[in-house]
Amino acid sequence: MQILYGIHPVEEALKAGKRRFDHVLVARERRDERLEAIVSLCKELKIRVRTEPRETLTDMAKTPSHQGVVAIVRAQQFLTIEDVLKPTGSPRLVLALDGVEDPQNLGALLRSADGAGVDSVVMTERRAAPLSAVAAKAAAGAQEHLRIARVVNLVRSLEDLKRENIWIIGLDERGTMDYDRFDFTGDCALVMGREGEGLHDLVRKTCDHLLRIPMAGGVSSLNVSAAGAVVLFEAYRQRRNKAAGTSSATDKSAGAASKPKKLKGLGS
Repeated sequence: MQILYGIHPVEEALKAGKRRFDHVLVARERRDERLEAIVSLCKELKIRVRTEPRETLTDMAKTPSHQGVVAIVRAQQFLTIEDVLKPTGSPRLVLALDGVEDPQNLGALLRSADGAGVDSVVMTERRAAPLSAVAAKAAAGAQEHLRIARVVNLVRSLEDLKRENIWIIGLDERGTMDYDRFDFTGDCALVMGREGEGLHDLVRKTCDHLLRIPMAGGVSSLNVSAAGAVVLFEAYRQRRNKAAGTSSATDKSAGAASKPKKLKGLGS
């Protein structure tokens, strides 16, 4: 079992209906519409609700930022890379995380992934942040609506995606193409690297393209979660425009037509 805390994580887990709830604790000191809505939903789903002092919830959550609600739930079930490879009937957008270690960054990336219409998320099992209560709080419950796979070897998984004609796109400050000049309307996987260090060498070499975010100031790069949000929502913008029948801002002369061409010297 696992602990979830916070209004959004608990509410989204209840709405998604993918997890078994043991019980939910609510703070005796808090009474408002948002908390009452969670209590009502628990009653509708026949989930036990207990009222406890706020200090009890703080002890369980190991943080005072639980917003007056803590849930005991079954741990989230992860997919395999084979599940990710299954066709969806439309161009796939996959987010692959190469050892993101900060749970706040993980949660923020998952929140952006859900908002930008990502089909699946691929995470490494080792040397990476677990999908903990802290990450779930930062994700505001978005992880409940995402297809998430955990893999042992990210490079091997990226190669599997390649065999399904999914382009592997790494975000790296050493990239040679600006992110907004690339065509994201086809099948592609965006790979985000570690905080401060970026992509591992083997992961970088596996990428078909390396993109960068141009920076106007003195800092050379964005935080991984901020960078992920920028690129994911550019992908979403292009896909939405294509679905609406309007042209994207893709620079086709840069080699990013409807089917991207591989750049010399960047991966296989």
